This record gives sequence, structure tokens and C-alpha cells, in this order.
Amino acid sequence: MANLVLAVLTARRLARNAAPLACALALGGLVVLDASERLPPLAAAAAFVALVGLLVQRARRRAAAIEASALLDLEVGALLVVATFAAVLRLDGSLDGDAHAALYVVIALVSAFARPGASLLVALAAAALEIAVRSAATRSAPLALDAARAAAPHIGFMAVFSVLNAAILRAEIGRVRKASRTHLQAEIDRLRDDARSYRLLSAPAQARGGAQKGDDERLARSGVEEIHQSVLFALRLLRESLDLYTAVLLWQNDTGTHLRISELASDAPNLSEGPFLSGDGVFGAAITQRAPVVIGGLKPGYKLPYYVGPSPVRAVCALPVFEHGQLRGVLVVDRVEDRAFSPRELELIDEACRYAVRAIQNERVFVQLERAKVEQGKLYRAAEALGAATTEAGVIEAGVTSAREITSVDFAAVTLYDEAQKVHEIRAVSGDGGAELTGQRFRHNAGLVSMVLQNRHPLPYRGEYDEKRQVVFTRRVAPPSMPSIIVLPLVVHDRPLGTLVLGSRRRAAFNDSVRSTLEVLASHMAVSLSNARMMRRLEELATMDGLTGLLNKRAMLEVADQKITAARRFSRRLSVLVTDIDHFKKVNDTYGHDVGDVIIKGLGDVLRRAKRTTDAVARFGGEEFVVICEETDARGAMLLAERVREELGRTTFHAAGSNGPVQCQVTCSIGVATYPEAGSTWEELFKAADESLYVSKRSGRNRSTAWSPSLRSGSAHPPAAEAPGPAKPGAEASAPARPGAVPGARSASAPPAPALPAARSASSVPPAGAPAPARSASSVPPAGAPASARSASVPPAGAPAPARSAAGSPAPQRRPPVGGGAPAPSGPDSAPGGRRVAASSPAPARAPGEAEPRSKPRRPSEADPASKPKTAA
Repeated sequence: MANLVLAVLTARRLARNAAPLACALALGGLVVLDASERLPPLAAAAAFVALVGLLVQRARRRAAAIEASALLDLEVGALLVVATFAAVLRLDGSLDGDAHAALYVVIALVSAFARPGASLLVALAAAALEIAVRSAATRSAPLALDAARAAAPHIGFMAVFSVLNAAILRAEIGRVRKASRTHLQAEIDRLRDDARSYRLLSAPAQARGGAQKGDDERLARSGVEEIHQSVLFALRLLRESLDLYTAVLLWQNDTGTHLRISELASDAPNLSEGPFLSGDGVFGAAITQRAPVVIGGLKPGYKLPYYVGPSPVRAVCALPVFEHGQLRGVLVVDRVEDRAFSPRELELIDEACRYAVRAIQNERVFVQLERAKVEQGKLYRAAEALGAATTEAGVIEAGVTSAREITSVDFAAVTLYDEAQKVHEIRAVSGDGGAELTGQRFRHNAGLVSMVLQNRHPLPYRGEYDEKRQVVFTRRVAPPSMPSIIVLPLVVHDRPLGTLVLGSRRRAAFNDSVRSTLEVLASHMAVSLSNARMMRRLEELATMDGLTGLLNKRAMLEVADQKITAARRFSRRLSVLVTDIDHFKKVNDTYGHDVGDVIIKGLGDVLRRAKRTTDAVARFGGEEFVVICEETDARGAMLLAERVREELGRTTFHAAGSNGPVQCQVTCSIGVATYPEAGSTWEELFKAADESLYVSKRSGRNRSTAWSPSLRSGSAHPPAAEAPGPAKPGAEASAPARPGAVPGARSASAPPAPALPAARSASSVPPAGAPAPARSASSVPPAGAPASARSASVPPAGAPAPARSAAGSPAPQRRPPVGGGAPAPSGPDSAPGGRRVAASSPAPARAPGEAEPRSKPRRPSEADPASKPKTAA
């Protein structure tokens, strides 16, 4: 459908563009038809009106266009040719009359103003139309060749008029344009010379960058114009008050060899434009004596340098112009009458000199202030851009852009310095060779970058770079060849951050004024770079866990909300894994918290390596980690959980303990929940994964369990027993099977890693005759377990031993009376010999002598208030 619409729009555009040419062709056909047989007057008048209206419309559009297209020139030329042929046929009745000469004028006009291609097509169209008209007028097909022969002279004249007019007119237009450009360039050069002579410009404009060159030219133009107006006012006032014939201020060039007219007020027609030699005539006398020179009673043929031919004046006075004691020019006044200049008049002339000098000085100060204002504006915009940048990349980009605004910069690079390792890194490059230089690292050396950071001063001197004698980065890592390079230090509180390297293909691009501005820019850039680093560090502290470098709980909750919203929006699966280290408190109690930190970091590394780029891993608290996996169902989440669990079990952690190096292995339990089966919100998903983790813990640890609806439905009752994995030889025996795993829970287990040595816990021995206290299932070691693995809570010899149920799991036991007394009689499940069975409890299983395995205790299910294990009274 889109292609069809595009085709229709293209066809409409082509038809609209071709409509004027089609109308011109149709009207040309009517002209040929009228030549063979006269059209009715009404039809001929209608066609002529249509032709004139279309011609006027296209001509007005051509006149309104600043630069018309070749198609528009062709349309106007074709309509003009058709209208001319129609007029000639109606006036003369043929193409051999006197009116046919108008066609040559039309061809010449089109050739002068239309594009060359359009002019050629119009000439060919005129030749074809003339042959067609002559063939139609003869009314005989075999005589078409004769018509072409008859039209040949006319076609030749058309070609001659077209070529000559185009060549002559275009050559004249080119000459005028060249003369205008030359005159304009001369005025610009004179303006620059005036500005430099008045010291409004301190350097040639071609040595400056594009932006600064434009600003300097604008300021110089306004300053020179203001000086000329002020000096002209003073000269006119002096001329009228002293009845002078000519008053002219001549300014000396920088070398002091020539004088040129700065401003004059005179009615003399024969003044010379100069320049004049400084030692000519009265000029030389005033400059040599450095005092006013007054001459009266001049003869009619006396020669003055600033007049062409004999001078018409009889008295002349020349005063040297000084600025801060330095000769700057000469003020010359004269009068026609033979009257010497009085001391009062000399004082007025001297006052006029001082006024001109003050005007130049004031304008110079004004230009300097304007230039400072422009520079401050650039620095303000740079500071604003740098202040808005919050990242290192944003600061670098804003700094390079601001440097390009200050001066002409063809190459820019930013290096960052690692003071601890003494290594420089080229972080960003703009210009030629950026791809090869970005990311290069080099040691601290004798290059310009290293020397700049060491000396805290820009190098090289005046920004003049010689690649044969100077090194910017290293001999191997070098910027493009450029005549101007400057390296600026980025320093904050005397702490080096890096350098800003700028290069330009213009010579003397980094002069004193530009370098001072760039130094201010570099200081702003260094502060912004330091702020960006601190902001990045604050963001890391706010969102990352300090020990593992993973997301913390607050950041994980934000990511979880986003991922669940996306899963709900696009109907995708999402799985949550909750991981907890088994017997972690024993690690801290046995080896210390520093070893525990090593294990936590190790599990974080395992999870970081196992996750995908779209997954999120966070340390939720203590030894508990959470993984959020997008586009992952329960089966994929279980594969990931098993991979994490097996890799952690194979990992041996090495740490420095209080008694020497420590090597230990740990295992983990994992709970898995999947959206939307386990819940539609984060709270529901996390609770489901936590329940699955709880099942893994109660089922013997070192296993993964996926959530199923039966977990939630049976969470208030003790689950059925599940056999643990086989224990490794010499390792700590796992706890007996807890009162069972919940039916329907999918779990995967592996043999536990060698556990840590069990610490004996203190227990009290019940007095004689007291009922034996209830023992948890975890206090009975399995067959074959070493004696060290037995809990200290085993009763002494002579005490009645607990009985085992037939299934091998502890049978339920009634609680003893609150006030003491005889024990409850044995039930039908009692073992032979009167040995009572330990009370069952849904609390997590513990290894012999093990303390609480989690960093934060879990509350038992509210539905079983007796689930908390009892201790001896």
C-alpha cells in the first residue's frame, strides 16, 4: 500500500511539473494547424489568450525566483517561441515577412538570461517549429525537405544570435562580477589596514580561526567607521573655524616608512590618494623636527605632496601626532589666502590632534571591551554546556565543541590520567585518525602530554608544533601532522585529571589571546570532569552493592518493576531466582567475617558470569542474591540455577584467615518462581521464590526448587520427607530428612560439598528423673556419621534413647505438661524399648552443631505455632 501511494504521489508530481511544457507543445501544434488552415477567429482568440496567460504566469514565477531552475527557463523560452511564431503568422501570413526578425530577438533574450542547457533546447525547439510550420504551409509531404532547406538561413541566424549574445553578455557579466569582487576585497584590505594601524587588530586576520575572524572583522569595521566619523567631525569643525582649504590627517604605517590619508575635509579636486613617503616635503620636516612646521607666502608653483600638480594654497601648517610619546601621524592644514597661522590657531590645531588621538584610543578600548564581551559570551556558553553535562563523554563533547567556537580547531583529543598506575588513556578524539587513537594507553613519558601534567602549564610555546622534534603522545601514537598544536592541562585542586589536546592546520592559530581563553576553558572542563566522576561514583554507591559490585536492593526493586511491566505488556515469561549460601553463619563463626566476604564476592562473580546481558543480578541482603531473567520459563530458570549451584560447589575459596591461609567450599540453595504462574506482581513473585528456597533448605540444602501451586497450598503443614543427596566420604553428614518436601515441588539436589568442621554447642543435661527433652530431627546423626558430627545435645548414658519410626523419619511426640510431671505415654508409633520419638518441626534442618544458617532468621508458618524447636528446660 505504501508503494502504491508513493507511486501515485510521484506520478502527480511529474504531471504537475510537465504540465506547462505539455501546454506549450499543444499550443505549438495549434500554430502548425493554423499555418495549414486558418482557425476560426473565436478558437484562435481563445488559444492566444491561454498562451499569453500561461506565459505571464510562468514569467512572473521566473522573476520571483532568486535562482530559477533549468525547467522553468525552458518553459518560459518555449512559450515565448510559440507566442512569437503565432504573432508572426498572424501579422505576415508566412515566415518570410519582416516580423520574422522578432524571433531572433527572442532567441537572443533567452540565451542571455536562461541556463545554457535550456537555451540550447529552446533554440532546437524554435528550429523544429519553423520546419513544421513551413511543411504545413506547403500542404505537401514530399516538399518537407524543401521546407527544411528554406528554413536553413533562419535557423543559422538563430544559432548566430544565440551564441554571440550568450558569449558577449556572459563575458560582460563575468567581468563586472570580477571587478566587484576585486573592489570589495580592496575595501576589506583597506579596512583591515586601518584597523591594524589604529591597533584595533593585534594580528593578521588570516592567522585566526573562522569564528574569531568574523568577530574581529565585525569589530574592526565598526571601530574604523566610528574613528572616521569622529576625526571627520574634528577636521570639518577645524576647517570651518579657521577658514581652511584642506585639513587632512595622515596616519603612519607599522613600519614607519609611509603615510596614508586617514581622513580629510577639503574642496580641492586635485588631491592625491597616496600613500606618501614619510620623508616627503613638509611631512618629513614635521616628523624630523617632532614639532609644528608653519610655512607662509608660498609661491603659486610650490609643490605639496598631497596635491596633484601645483598647489593652490599660500599657507600650510603640519603638526606631528603623538600617542603616548610615540609618533603616529601628521595633521596638515592649509589655506588659500596668504595669512600665517597665529599661535591661537596653532593651539586649536593641536587640540584637534589630541581629539583625534583620544577618539582612536576610546575606540580601541571599546573594541577591546567588545572583544572581551565576545570571549566572555563564549566562555559563558561553554560553562553552561559543561555544567549541563553529567557524564565524562558529555563533558568531553561539550569541551571540544566550545574549543571549536573559540578558535579554529581541526583536531581535538582528551586524555585521562591514572595517577596510581602512571598511565595515560586517550578517551575521545575528534578529527582525522580518531578511530586509531581512541582507547590507546601509554605510560608516563617525556612527551608533551606528560610534561604538561608534570609542569601544570600549556605546551608547546605559542602553540607552534614541530613533529620532527616534539612528541605529543608517543612516537608510535601520534596525532595528524599540523603546524599548530597546544596541550592544556586538566587540573582540579592540584590533582591532574588529564589533558586537552587541540590542533589546527592554520599557523599561529593559538596566539596569546586565544590561549588565555583556552586555559580558562580547560579549567572549567577539569571541574566539570571531576563533578561527572563524583556523580558517577554517587550513582554507583546509590545503586550498586559495595562488596560485590552488583545491584543493591533499592536498584533491584526498580529494575524488577520495569521488567515485570514489560513482561505484562508483551506477554512474556520472566523468572526470579533467590539464592542463599548454606551454613553461612558457620563460615563467619569459624573463619571470620573477612572470609565470609570473600565467599559472598565469589558467589556474586559466579552469578555475574552465568547471567545474560538482559538479566539483572542483585545482592538482596546478607548472603542472599536475586536474579531476574527475562524471556525465561521455569525450565530455563532451573537450568540456570543448577549451573550456578554446580559451579559454586566446584569453587574453592582461598582467603587469609587468622591462623593462616584458608581454603573452603560452600554450597547454595536456590528457589525459582516464574511469571505469571507464581504471581503477577513483584511481591508475589519474590514470595513464591522465597517459599521455593525454603523448601530447598528444609530438603537438605544444596539444591534448586521450582515453585508450584502445591507449595503455596501446603505451606501451613509440614511437608513430606525427601531423601537428601549422598554425602561425600569424610565430609559432614547432612541432616536427616526433614518432615518432608511438599508434594509437587520440583527440586534438584547434588552431593553437598565438604562442610566446615562442626562446632560443639553447649547443652544442659536434664536432672535425674526429669522427662527427656524433645530433640529436633537434626540432632540425631545418621548411620555412619563421625562422632564429631554428633550434637552435644545427645543425652548421657543411661538416659532413654529416642525411638525411630518405621519410615526412618521422626514420629510426632506430644508436648510435655507445662508444669512438669510424668512424660506422656508412648503412642502406637513408639519404637520397641519405650524410646520416644523426637518432635517434628517444619523449621529448617540444621547439621549437627550448626547454628542458624541464615543471616536473618525466618519466622515459622503461622499455621503451626508449635513448629519452633524446643530446647531442654
